[in-house]
Amino acid sequence: MIQLTQKETMLLKDLKSHEELCISKYNDYASKAQDAQLKDMFNKHAQHEQQHLNTITTILSGQIPNMQQNSGNANNNASSASQNNFTATQSTANSPMDAKLCGDLLMTEKYVSGTYDTSIFEFRDTNIRQALNHIQKEEQQHGEDIFNYMQSKGMYNPQ
Repeated sequence: MIQLTQKETMLLKDLKSHEELCISKYNDYASKAQDAQLKDMFNKHAQHEQQHLNTITTILSGQIPNMQQNSGNANNNASSASQNNFTATQSTANSPMDAKLCGDLLMTEKYVSGTYDTSIFEFRDTNIRQALNHIQKEEQQHGEDIFNYMQSKGMYNPQ
């Protein structure tokens, strides 16, 4: 059983609320997305966000999460990212709603990843830092998946 500082507890509660919001957004947006490929990506990301929430809840309860179980998720994310090689052809039939949903989730992932970055430096326990770093990498992968989707559909053109 680990004893969290007041600051660590506060940060974890913030991260927990962020994960709950991500789960809600991904599930809601999956139901609103027009493109089947986008619906599938949002549903998969919602499942990953639920795993993140479970990890945060475990830490808040004073337990060190078993990252051995979660290490398979990183491999699954890497393989899913490689499967998310979206065709480079730009479609003119893109849904404006899909573009809006993607833009909002990309902005959300940027914010959440940054929050993890700051939080990681505030934890004393190396195992917790590693768990939070693992989650942050998955958040960054979600952002990359959304970016790649948007770019492949002509919704996002970095200058």
